[in-house]
Amino acid sequence: MSKNVVLDGRRARGDASRRIVLQSATDLASVEGLDGLTIGRLAEASGSSKSSIATLFQSKEGLQLATVAAAREIFTAQIVEPARQQPRGVRRVAALLRNALAYSKDRIFTGGCFFAATAADVDSKSGPVSDAVRAALTDWYGYIEVQLRHAVDAGELDADVEVLAFELVALNEEANSRSLLLDDERPYALAAAAMGGRLRAAGADDAVLALLNL
Repeated sequence: MSKNVVLDGRRARGDASRRIVLQSATDLASVEGLDGLTIGRLAEASGSSKSSIATLFQSKEGLQLATVAAAREIFTAQIVEPARQQPRGVRRVAALLRNALAYSKDRIFTGGCFFAATAADVDSKSGPVSDAVRAALTDWYGYIEVQLRHAVDAGELDADVEVLAFELVALNEEANSRSLLLDDERPYALAAAAMGGRLRAAGADDAVLALLNL
């Protein structure tokens, strides 16, 4: 057996181990926050050894950064990529909002939205982990604004883009927070109705608003 085959096999096993551990890490952080995500705590939750996790991620910060990156990939796959089936503008905005509500409602992570859960850990801190969470959220807020800008430029909506984006994101985040607090799915329906009302007031038609149905 060649040396390259052996190395490729080890790399594949390492990648598989990394994915399995990160599944536990993202879920754990959604409940306990990034501050609670340590090599020891993850070993306890995942059933992996501390030494294997330390080998994979080198340090607590390395683990936290890898966890944020993994959560961002899941967020994109669950929310952003499916919405790209809709044309840019108001239809894509509605699809993004619907997907974001479903991602929290369906508990892709036990603690609801990973980034809503971890933002509280980093909102007043500095450093690479805080920067990674902020970058993910800033990109998400910016993407909503970009799609709303397309909608306004195309004559689909008449609204202050920055204000409307803030309101829509806030409704999504409040639905996530209140559902977790009260152990109740009703906030998602309320948020979808409120989002529909804001988009209707800005000029969206019923065909677009139907995309918000959960």
